[in-house]
Amino acid sequence: MRIATAKQTYLADEALFDTRTQRTWLALLAASLATFPFVADAYWLYLACLVAINVASATGLNILTGYTGLVSLGQAAFMGLGAYTVAVMELRLGTPVLVNLLGGGAVAMAGGLLVGIPSLRVKGLYLAISTIAASFIAHFIFANWEFTGGTTGLQVPPARVLGVDLDTSFKIYWLIVPVTALMVLGAANLFRTRIGRAFIAIRDRDISAEVLGIRLLRYKLLSFGLSSFYAGVAGGLWAYFFRVVTPESFPLIMSIFFLAAIIVGGMGSILGSILGAIFMTMVPELLKLIVGWLPVGGDALRLISPVRTIVFGLLIVGFLIFEPHGLAEIWRRVRRFFHLWPFRT
Repeated sequence: MRIATAKQTYLADEALFDTRTQRTWLALLAASLATFPFVADAYWLYLACLVAINVASATGLNILTGYTGLVSLGQAAFMGLGAYTVAVMELRLGTPVLVNLLGGGAVAMAGGLLVGIPSLRVKGLYLAISTIAASFIAHFIFANWEFTGGTTGLQVPPARVLGVDLDTSFKIYWLIVPVTALMVLGAANLFRTRIGRAFIAIRDRDISAEVLGIRLLRYKLLSFGLSSFYAGVAGGLWAYFFRVVTPESFPLIMSIFFLAAIIVGGMGSILGSILGAIFMTMVPELLKLIVGWLPVGGDALRLISPVRTIVFGLLIVGFLIFEPHGLAEIWRRVRRFFHLWPFRT
């Protein structure tokens, strides 16, 4: 019979993976991710890379919206800032890949800090509208500055690491997935720190947080900055993956996509960011599969884009009504069921 014992040290109590079962599952996940490229074909590798990029960006948005309570519809714009920064640094400076990604994250972070300034005075719908305005400003810059290539955009050479060109999905997988894993672990650790707890306090009751000594402007700006940094790095990975960056690469619908991902996955949950990004990335692929089964003409594929938008909206409304805590809560209930089985209550 196993007897539960209290944690003996503060570090043990604060450990991110505090049980042998969790560490075992983490090791199995790492082994699966390392094995996957050798058993998957090009299509599934493409989807895996795309999912990883979306997980990184969704995690950043969850830091801002899920944990701090600040609504943003500008995630695509910050991804665009990161992507264009990486493209320019790669083409004109030839700096290493990791330096470019950090540079893309830094530029996006600067943009996020600028956009986050109104967050002290406005919130909710008004803050969302201000981030939409930032998206249109970013799109104007991307489309009209010669530095960004104008409407034609920029062609990005393949990422080069240790003299190897990452010009296939198999090769770039080894860049995108490890970077995303580090970003997810960083976000998970963030909320065991004073900064992360300040974010949560602001979300729950910002006036009470200020009374307790939390400086609202500082932490709101920091949340915007971290979220934008994640988006910028994700945008840089996106640029290396697709190897072309245009103003139309980051439309407003992409920001709605990431908002839908964290709502469906579960706001205020790192697991929710992962599950939501995976689920929402696979929805268009399932739609393509379903359309392929239907006895319709080839023109039906043109219907997928508007149908996808409708599906995103229906998923948001459905999860808000029937499961407001998202897929993460469903996963937690499943875990509790098997943890307590057969002694269910």
